[in-house]
Amino acid sequence: MAAVNGRTPDQVKADIEAERDRLAGAVEDLRSEMDINKKLRPKLPLAVAAALGAGFVISGGIGATIRLLIDRD
Repeated sequence: MAAVNGRTPDQVKADIEAERDRLAGAVEDLRSEMDINKKLRPKLPLAVAAALGAGFVISGGIGATIRLLIDRD
């Protein structure tokens, strides 16, 4: 076969395979960095408390609690 851009088809195939291997390694690196469970497990109690507090505030819990305490006549 004729060379394309000065490379033979076998060289192009080898370059593609090398690039595929390099990309597969990069994907594995990203997956290990993005492992939320591994990062969250040591801080789970804090994360649960923060989520509960945020849910309480977002749902209007503070205002409702104050209103309940003030309206006791």
